[in-house]
Formats: sequence, C-alpha cells, structure tokens
Amino acid sequence: MIAHRVRVHPSSERLARSEQLAWALAEVAADDVPVDDDVAEMVVNRVLDDAAVAAASLMRPPVVAARAQALSHPPSRGGTGSTVVGAAPGVRTSPEWAAWANGVAGREPDFHDTSLAADYSHPGDTIPPLLAVAHHVGASGADLVRAIATAYEAQVALVRAISLHRHKIDHVAHLGPAVAAGLGSLLRLPPEATFHAIGQALHTTTATRQSRKGEISTWKAYAPAFAGKAAVEAVDRAMRGQTSPTPIYEGEDGVIAWLLDGPEADYEVLLPGPGEPRRAILETYTKEHSAEYQSQALIDLARRLHRERPEVGDPGKVRSIVLHTSHHTHHVIGSGAHDPQKYDPAASRETLDHSIPFILAVALQDGAWHHDASYTPERAARPDTVALWQRITTVEDPEWTRRYHATDPREKAFGGRLVVELADGSRLEEEIAVADAHPLGARPFTRPQYVDKMRALAADAVDEGELERFLHLAQRLPALGPGELDGVHLTARPGLLDRLHSPGGLF
Repeated sequence: MIAHRVRVHPSSERLARSEQLAWALAEVAADDVPVDDDVAEMVVNRVLDDAAVAAASLMRPPVVAARAQALSHPPSRGGTGSTVVGAAPGVRTSPEWAAWANGVAGREPDFHDTSLAADYSHPGDTIPPLLAVAHHVGASGADLVRAIATAYEAQVALVRAISLHRHKIDHVAHLGPAVAAGLGSLLRLPPEATFHAIGQALHTTTATRQSRKGEISTWKAYAPAFAGKAAVEAVDRAMRGQTSPTPIYEGEDGVIAWLLDGPEADYEVLLPGPGEPRRAILETYTKEHSAEYQSQALIDLARRLHRERPEVGDPGKVRSIVLHTSHHTHHVIGSGAHDPQKYDPAASRETLDHSIPFILAVALQDGAWHHDASYTPERAARPDTVALWQRITTVEDPEWTRRYHATDPREKAFGGRLVVELADGSRLEEEIAVADAHPLGARPFTRPQYVDKMRALAADAVDEGELERFLHLAQRLPALGPGELDGVHLTARPGLLDRLHSPGGLF
C-alpha cells in the first residue's frame, strides 16, 4: 500500500495533479489489476445482498416514488439503457435514473453492508450505479466485478482516513468519489477523466448530517442514490472533456479546509500501489438484521438474553439498562445523540433503526428482529416496550472506542457491555464484541447465508422461478458475457407493482 499525504495547499503553490488525492484514486481506477478469487466471491455476495434488500423494499413508498421518477425518463442515447429493479427487463431508463431508483431500493431498509473506521459508510451503495452503467454500455460480468472491487477500495480508503461525521458532513461525501472511481474502472477511462469525475462527484455530494439526525426522514434512503446518480452524471461530463474544481480536497477553499479538519489538517490515505490487488471489500461486513450496523451485535446479545434471562425484557423487573459502548455508537444511535425522537413511540421507521434504546427493548422482549414487524407503529407503541425503552441509556466507554478504531481485525469491535440493574437489587453484566454474522462471530455469513437472506427477503415480491434464475446467473457473475449481464436483474411478481400508486410529480 502507498500512503498518500493529504493536506491543504494555498493556490499559490499550484499543487500538481499527480500530488492530489483525486488523482491517486483515479490511478487506482485505471490500474487493470486481476481480481483475487476471494474478492470476486465477496463481490458476488454483495450483489446478492443488494438485490435481496431491494426486493424487500419494492412496495415501500420511497422506492415506489423513486421508481416512478426513473421510469418517467426514456433510455438515453449512447447505450441500451438500464433496468429498474422490479420492472420487466424490457422496461429501461437512462443509467443515471436507474442508479437513482435502484439505489433507493437497495438502501431503504438499512439492511446491506457497512464499513466503519474514522468514518462510516455503506459501500454496497456503489453497486446500483455501477450495475446501471454496466447494463447501459453492455459490459461483461468481469468488468463489473473489477469496477465494484475498485469502488470498495476507494470508499474504504476514504473511510479509514477521513472523518466526515466529526464535522456533521454526511457519509455520502465518500460515496460519490468511490462510485466515480468504480465507473472509471468499468469504462477503462484515462486517469484524467476519472480525476475530474471524482472532483465533481465530491463537490456535488457534500451535504450535512441532518439527514441522519433528529426526526430522520425518507431522504436517508435517497441520499446515497443521489450520490450515485451525481457520480454517473459527473463521469458523463468528464468523458466530454469537462473539468472539476481543483484541487477539490487540498485547495485552500476546498472540502478539507472549510468543511473538514481545516487548513492545518493532515491525513494519510492508504491506497494500493501499481499492480497491487484490491482487497478492501473483505474489510466490510453485511447485516443479518435490518438496523444500523452498530446494533447488529447488540441485537444478537439481546436475543441470547431473551432465552437465558427473560426477566431482562420485563419492565416490572428492570430498574435500568446501561449500554457501555463506543463513542460513535453512543453519539449516533444512543442517548449521546441527545435526540428525544430516539425515545418517541411515534417516531419514523428511519429514526427507530437509528435508536439503540428502542432496538434493545424490542429484541430483549421478542428474542428476534424482523425488517418489517419490529418497526410497526403498533410494536413501537406497546406499553411494556415503551416502559422498558425509557429505562435504556448509553454511555461512552474508552475501551470500546479504542476497539472500534483498532486496525487489528482481531481487536476491532462494534459491540458493547450491557449493565442491567434489576428491581430486586441484583445486577447483570453481559458483553459482545462482534455480531454473530461477522467473520469472527458465532455464525459468520458465507455464500449460503447470503442466498438464504435473499430467499427470505424476496419471497413476497418475486416468483420462485424468477428468484432461482437470478440466483443461478448472479453467482456466475465473473464469467458472464456482455449479453448475459443484462439478466442480473430482478422482476417483481406479475401484477405486484401495478396496484401501487405514487403521487404525480414533475416528470
């Protein structure tokens, strides 16, 4: 790996492109390195994962609206157009609009993969725009696999090195450049074009974290889709010779100087050198449960306590429950966020999946977690759940914060320690480091678990024959030719989408 030093430079220094982070990312995209077998295997897993989550969300209002927007646009010139998840394969739209609709579908249930370090992200959000463009230009499966590996490499490198959330910048600011890099790899663009696409993508996708604060709205699903769409459009402009704000990261009026750590900032971004394989996808983790990633291990702990100590779910027997956890978990999904909405039974689903007090209360009582049933208004408002929920708080523990940021995978952890004070005066302490589905967890996810997840999530929306066709084809992704890649698309059960209605808009 090569360490790229990234700091702010005054305009008078005329920082050479070759010294800029956007150029380093573009060179990674241009380096046609073979994809390792285990990386290709994981790419297939994540394509399955994204499709599974998209199938589960086909009838949710944000997805219905995004799909209606996309299908209002005909395919653009320069390719055959792109498919929209759920629609018939012959129904196509322009690739940037397919990236939009499919990105919303893959993100809406908060149920796909995550990367956590200095910042956090969902690198699976890179897949919908890459697949959309691959369909449009007639790429091969190997082209797409290489592009996904590149996009993950770029996003994980940025997440490792540069904290956005510290400055209340939404994590999609790392997603736009990652998608642009992946598209540079997919289309085999020269570094100059990818460089400008990365700069434009970053410039247009830098937004505040209010989308994940307080009463969280449906925009949470749209934010990464917007970044993917913006990156596709940026690549189109860059291919036409249009340039970007430069240097976008290091400029004295750039992102780092004014939105991140300021003029004195100094980052080190690790990227593969020439000929070095892209393996960052193996440092990312999927979800077994539909909730923010830092809740995954804690849901597993709550399920175990439900079996072994059921009294912990009874508000009549519990005085308080305190979760000792990392800074990030405490401040983003815990009581350290100081969001009263995280304790509101009438809060939106998007808010509840970012409330660890709510998630713990339901998982302790039910001994299970379901992507729909656990979030219904009736479930959230159940009196005994509300009573338990109000007794759950979080605190930061420096040791869990240290483990959250550890670079040794055997030390890195996203869990915490539960301290339960029971009404009879007794005390219970239990902890968990990683989720059961984590590679070091009790039941690590491998291909069979990804396939099972897909069958479970798609069962209500996709006919069995269509699902099996998709599974067979997608698992052969690295070997698919250009014509075959079009089949990596899920069609909803006939008639399912016909009864859905989205209020009319401009398009």
